[in-house]
Amino acid sequence: MILKGFNELKQFLERPKNIVIVGHRNPDGDAMGSTLALKFYLEKKGHKAQVVVPNQYPEFLHWLPGSETTYRFDWQNTQVQKAIKKSDIIFLLDFNALHRVGQDMQNTLEDYKNDFAMIDHHQEPDEVTYMYSDTSISSTCQMVYHFIEMNNDLDLIDKNIATCLYTGIMTDTGSFRFRSTTSTTHRIIADLIDKGAENDRIHGNVYDSNSYNRLLLLGQALSNLHMLPQFKTAYITLTNEEMKKFDFQKGDTEGVVNYALSLKGIIFAAIFIEDAEQDIIKISFRSKGTFSVNTFARNYFDGGGHTNAAGGKSLLTMQETINKFTSLLPEHQQELIKSYEE
Repeated sequence: MILKGFNELKQFLERPKNIVIVGHRNPDGDAMGSTLALKFYLEKKGHKAQVVVPNQYPEFLHWLPGSETTYRFDWQNTQVQKAIKKSDIIFLLDFNALHRVGQDMQNTLEDYKNDFAMIDHHQEPDEVTYMYSDTSISSTCQMVYHFIEMNNDLDLIDKNIATCLYTGIMTDTGSFRFRSTTSTTHRIIADLIDKGAENDRIHGNVYDSNSYNRLLLLGQALSNLHMLPQFKTAYITLTNEEMKKFDFQKGDTEGVVNYALSLKGIIFAAIFIEDAEQDIIKISFRSKGTFSVNTFARNYFDGGGHTNAAGGKSLLTMQETINKFTSLLPEHQQELIKSYEE
């Protein structure tokens, strides 16, 4: 764990401040849950807080308390620039480096004259003035809970904060099934339920709101599933044309890579998705056991993340990207064969 400048940050926040809270590009449940929960908490402490995300987030997260107040950099640029200009500090949540917000917003943040405070659980974070980093923790939402706890303010957690935190912990732990889900995580979840989080409603809002086209897209993805048993690997592809056919919406491919990982005997899974907007192939990696997809993504696909969950990108065509991926597997065959779940 890295805890840098916590006492100084605590002193800095003793008087009301204007604060901007930033989540990463293509925000997921943990990004939205942590930023909104921190917003509600800081407002209870007398601060003015504004959540900013680089672009659209999935429709199945639009119900989150406070989401309607969120600014999008790509859509409300004027409002974002004003908020940043008058802010006393910017909190960076659920990402470890400024490039994770996209080039345009990165340029804006790099011109910022005041300090950053980072709360994040990804490996190899950038240096900022104030930092709370812990790669062993399941989610940034759990870290926000601990941040509130370190300030002796758990009594300030109300239904809205509890709902946001529960959502991020639930989504980033795969509904509490990943290895990063500890007994501490479960104790926190119990406390959030006691403080008003409605677990059945939250789960239903996130996972039981599939559109017809989203299920058809899932069917297409599964039909594109390839298995390489000699490397204990499976991968899925989705082209831009296929996504257009099924009216792709932000968040429709969330969790699809886990279907490849669920195959018996598979410990390494990937999904390759054409992104016409950025002109790249977006990649999500998942693994079981000791095989580090964080290292794999960093070494070969300009990415990173966690040991068992990471992302990357490719500037090659889809076929060239698949060829590169499969050509790398023989180099890691022994690691893949020996990987196991403790």
